[in-house]
Amino acid sequence: MKQKVHVSTKVNTATTLGELRLKNPLTVASGTYGSGLQMADFVDLNSLGMLTTKGVSLIPWAGNAGIRMKEVSSGMLNSIGLQNPGVETFIEKDLAWLRAHVPELPVMVNICGHSARDYAAVIERLEGEPGIAGYEVNISCPNVSEGGHVFGATCEGAAEVTKLCREKTSRPMAVKLSPNVGNIADIARSVEEAGADSISLINTLLGTAIDARKRSFIFDRQFAGLSGPAIKPVALRMVVEVARAVKVPIIGMGGARSGLDVAEFLLAGASVVAIGTANFGDPLAVERIVHELEAFCAEEGVSDVTELIGAVA
Repeated sequence: MKQKVHVSTKVNTATTLGELRLKNPLTVASGTYGSGLQMADFVDLNSLGMLTTKGVSLIPWAGNAGIRMKEVSSGMLNSIGLQNPGVETFIEKDLAWLRAHVPELPVMVNICGHSARDYAAVIERLEGEPGIAGYEVNISCPNVSEGGHVFGATCEGAAEVTKLCREKTSRPMAVKLSPNVGNIADIARSVEEAGADSISLINTLLGTAIDARKRSFIFDRQFAGLSGPAIKPVALRMVVEVARAVKVPIIGMGGARSGLDVAEFLLAGASVVAIGTANFGDPLAVERIVHELEAFCAEEGVSDVTELIGAVA
């Protein structure tokens, strides 16, 4: 058994995501933290290495009707539908608040759309705005013009959105992948070739819930996104696969809720780890997890958190 080494020196938690410098490898999964201001009464936002906002679309989206969330064994199903007030309100309220209250915190804006041009138009609108460190392009959205299939389901669709967005910005750009595909490594390679600076994964797994007494689906849209601890083994496997397939850095996520979980994602090949579902049960999760990660590194004799990245045997 490996003997744990206790070190007295402070662990260096700083990391990088391409050209971005983060004081620690923690961000939040889009949609689980609003745009930051909604959580500011509970947590010090500056405890994050980077803030990832809720999804922002070109025009307001109403979201899905009916039940939107359901707790399940070791996780949660959601059918929110990426509800948001649109890019103009985001700029006027959320982004302005972030610039005023946490000006040093790197902010990555999550982008969503119903067409490839929608994505590009959102980025084009945001390009003139200060206070944005980069974009996370969510290609798990349905392509309305192509019958509702998600952009990230094929290499061609994923590359198309990535290429159009890349043409609109020189800022760092991550592309967020759906796990509901045949070969996620192929999708990752396609977005890397199309201009992604980093890759974010995984989004939610497709699931459902049924009311046995009513003999009906819980959600109006029948299927919903599964997140939480239940998906962590799948997320870790996919991070490993993508890390072996691409050269750009990775934002890993999917069920992480402790410092040990974060260490596992780093070992799998992620440079940054997003906390998602854990935020709903514990608004202080990120602050706690940063301390747990520091303690883990100290116990294992790791003086710099970047030593863990991709170091799984």
